[in-house]
Amino acid sequence: MFKIRKHTIFPEEFPESWASDWGEDEFGLWMAFTYKGVRQVFRWCEPGTFLMGSPPDEPERYDDELQHQVTLTKGFWIADTTVTQALWYAVMGENPSYFKGEELPVEQISWDDAQRFIDKMNGLKAELKLCLPTEAQWEYACRAGSTTPFFWSGQIDSSQVNFDGNYPYNSGSRSKDRGKTIEVKELSCNDWGLYQMHGNVWEWCQDRYGDYPSGSVIDPQGGVSNGNRVLRGGSWLYYGKLCRSANRSHNVPSLRGNNFGFRLARSY
Repeated sequence: MFKIRKHTIFPEEFPESWASDWGEDEFGLWMAFTYKGVRQVFRWCEPGTFLMGSPPDEPERYDDELQHQVTLTKGFWIADTTVTQALWYAVMGENPSYFKGEELPVEQISWDDAQRFIDKMNGLKAELKLCLPTEAQWEYACRAGSTTPFFWSGQIDSSQVNFDGNYPYNSGSRSKDRGKTIEVKELSCNDWGLYQMHGNVWEWCQDRYGDYPSGSVIDPQGGVSNGNRVLRGGSWLYYGKLCRSANRSHNVPSLRGNNFGFRLARSY
């Protein structure tokens, strides 16, 4: 028997009208929608407070990871995987990905492309209220209550994360370099039931990139002036240090690459 994760703050409505199926398991509450036979699960993340960014002594950190306290006052739903090629094709009728496979993440996706997909889905079913996660929501969900560089611990290898294992993190042992994406559920999920928040494809966030504040913040929405959009999680193509929970990247919203994908969330 698995142990049900205890919830202290439930979503206002559960299940919601858009859900094709729903339940609770060892990772918490979940709901799914099904479109043209393709199913996407969302996981519930309770409101909470966490330390965003990395401590000064975290190996191989970057200067833009200033650690600060963040409070998310509202819970949110986030997809358990990045958008697959099967779901993208069902909605958009084409597949731009370099590496082909229905259960592989859709890639060669820009931030602008992700918005087109979201707008089309919301037009088909407005109650979905789909969006990209904010950067704070993304890191909160990635950490799943952890404070270490990766949600497991302070080290990874290619049995846990799809990255270029020729470039391990913090003097770790070399491991496999697959040289391509893998299926979105091929590796283990984190403690909140979310798959491959580390590695496989970079994930676009809603926010504009900007410097972190020096003090605590509530429900941050990112920068206000920079045109670049945030990318999180690292990818199959890059080094172990870029897959850390705190690592940040950013680029112009029109940029596509075979290591760029996205994960859906739901707006309040």
